[in-house]
Amino acid sequence: MSKALPNRPLNPRRIAVLAINTFTQLVRMKVFYFLAIFAVIVIGANSLDLPTNSAPENAGVQILYSIKNTSLGCMGLFSLVLAVVATGLLLPRDVEDRTLYTILAKPVPRLDYLIGKLVGVTSLIFVSMIVMDLLMIGVLQMRTSEVIEMRSQFADSSGYPAEMKARYLDEARALGPTWNLQSGVLVVFMRSAVMAAVALLLSTFSTSTLFTAVVGFMILFVGFFQADAREFYFSGTGALGRIGSGAMSVILPDLQLFNVVDSIIEGKLLKAGALLKIAGVTLFYCVIYTFTSWIIFARKEF
Repeated sequence: MSKALPNRPLNPRRIAVLAINTFTQLVRMKVFYFLAIFAVIVIGANSLDLPTNSAPENAGVQILYSIKNTSLGCMGLFSLVLAVVATGLLLPRDVEDRTLYTILAKPVPRLDYLIGKLVGVTSLIFVSMIVMDLLMIGVLQMRTSEVIEMRSQFADSSGYPAEMKARYLDEARALGPTWNLQSGVLVVFMRSAVMAAVALLLSTFSTSTLFTAVVGFMILFVGFFQADAREFYFSGTGALGRIGSGAMSVILPDLQLFNVVDSIIEGKLLKAGALLKIAGVTLFYCVIYTFTSWIIFARKEF
């Protein structure tokens, strides 16, 4: 069997090396430190007692909702900003440092270079979200234990039957750390991966990090309302409308598909089928945008 050519594209080992170098490069650039500190402060602030006007039987419930809402919101903000800004920094910085010329002269296939950059950015986001997730779980578990203790005392003082007390306490446990809550964290990460792929595409034809960041955030904003726009412009227009709607959903990411976090915070179950659908959409967008980035990047002269 003939040995594979050393510069053959989609080489996993080469992509892994590029991803590790990208991860290290971003850590040295300290692109996420201030956001991480902000995230830690916001999540940690939820450990403070907040005044509530709820009934005695619902004491402590609002603080659990607040911890999850603020934590996941902070994770979403952090991951999206990092995805756009960090990815937008990479190619211009490599051109400025002339690192890109050295890499491509080895030769390294441009597709592997782009995939390595994307994997490096998403790895940094993933690691950062793990840290924030652990902090959220710790604070939430502590608060949930306090709420369960308060409910147990209230149930005993109110003379709840054993079965009623068990259901009452299970309601509090369902608001604490659960696997369903972790699926919400995963959805937040997948949304940021899509935006990282968008920023990678923008950076292939832009030499300005500012341009990539501004346009990236504009696409992010449009993505949240894209489904409403498709329904407004293409609803009831027949086959042509369906083609236009499909083209729009490919060109611009439909981020409304990722808007399941609020329902997860409220305790609604995200079914496995829905999570797999979101994962499939994420993979689709990442492949499409990376492939388009490669087509543009392959034509550029350095």
